[in-house]
Amino acid sequence: MKRYWIYMMTIPLLAISVSTAFSDNKRQTLTKFDKQINRQAQQTLADGRQIFRYDTFGDEDFWGDTLKLHQAIKGAKFGGVGPGVSPKTALAVGLKVDVDALPANIVSSLKSGGVNLDDPAVTIELLRLNAVVGVKGIFAGNDLSSIGIQCAFCHSTVDDSLAPGVGHRLDAWANRDLNVGAIIGLAPDLSAFTTLLEVDDKTVRDVLASWGPGKFDAELVLDGKAFRPDGKSAATLIPPAFGLAGVNLHTWTGWGSVTHWNAFVAVLEMHGKGTFFDPRLKDPEQFPVAAKAGFDNVRNDPDLVSSKLPALHFYQLAIPAPMAPKGSFNPSAAASGKQVFEDKGQCATCHVPPTYSEPGWNMHTQEEIGIDDFQANRSPDMRYRTAPLKGLWTHTKGGFYHDGRFATLLDVVNHYNSHLKLGLTDQEKADLVEYLKSL
Repeated sequence: MKRYWIYMMTIPLLAISVSTAFSDNKRQTLTKFDKQINRQAQQTLADGRQIFRYDTFGDEDFWGDTLKLHQAIKGAKFGGVGPGVSPKTALAVGLKVDVDALPANIVSSLKSGGVNLDDPAVTIELLRLNAVVGVKGIFAGNDLSSIGIQCAFCHSTVDDSLAPGVGHRLDAWANRDLNVGAIIGLAPDLSAFTTLLEVDDKTVRDVLASWGPGKFDAELVLDGKAFRPDGKSAATLIPPAFGLAGVNLHTWTGWGSVTHWNAFVAVLEMHGKGTFFDPRLKDPEQFPVAAKAGFDNVRNDPDLVSSKLPALHFYQLAIPAPMAPKGSFNPSAAASGKQVFEDKGQCATCHVPPTYSEPGWNMHTQEEIGIDDFQANRSPDMRYRTAPLKGLWTHTKGGFYHDGRFATLLDVVNHYNSHLKLGLTDQEKADLVEYLKSL
């Protein structure tokens, strides 16, 4: 009898095992269409990486031909103007060098100190090698004849594996060393901005100088508001562009989807040749500069942007947020902080795992988050986004929130503890900070 029951129990277990194996095998069998999807995904990923890193969308016509920035880079000695931009100067304003684009002999010379970092000729050579992250040199023979910028200009850095500012690319990391204003301010001819903003050259240069490292003011060319009511610069911190899969709106304030902002930046900020349509920019009260300039409906022929938006989007969504380095946080405190994050701290109410933003419309009024509405009111939605928190450790330089108003994570925690009347203890605050560092 005992053997009979063992036998009877074995039959269904064996059937389940066979069924599971068959099911697993069936799941692993790719159809012709499955394979087509895989090939398409791999090709789109590769195309998107190329676009993100190297495509200028034809913006060299603006940065080179209009602003003549290349003339300041090469200097009078090489047919430009001024002293030129040496590698030391370029690194000082936050530009990065891709070590993987350098020949072995140059890498060896850099390691031994055999490269003259005070010579603009070296900068020109780095541009010829396509080694300056986010910047493309256009050459006519040996002459640097123009310059263009790429997505990676603001949204990539390097791992400093060879030297500070020289290493392997880290796509989608915010370059908080990059002084965009200082770089644009090198241009000999800023008449494109003086005409658009209806101010003089000195005013434009003063505004650019006010931004500082890691900041950029995308709305300046829309509303002309260079400074906040408190007198501080209206520029905002460069955000990271990783960990965006599953995140709805992704800019500091309420503008639009990833592809909306990619088109916006490519056409209106990088000055590439493409199509951009957003009728909200026709509002002469909120966006007086944009409305007058016709930025609500920009068309170029040929369009060098629109066909690249799908692959660019795909690549960005594929970039994961980097994991916190081992030893950069206290694991035990972080475990306690996780409980604070999910319960008493109320953080997970808005920063919903695993995206650590909100599924759906991830926007809030200034009253909800307890700050002023200046930056929110510069966007169509007039709200602030719930920022994703993964990889937070990569962009601590410059502070937190859109304008860096909170210098540390503890400052952010203290702000919400006060604003939401959470009643967190000092230990709970410290644990919460460690958890945030661990994400």
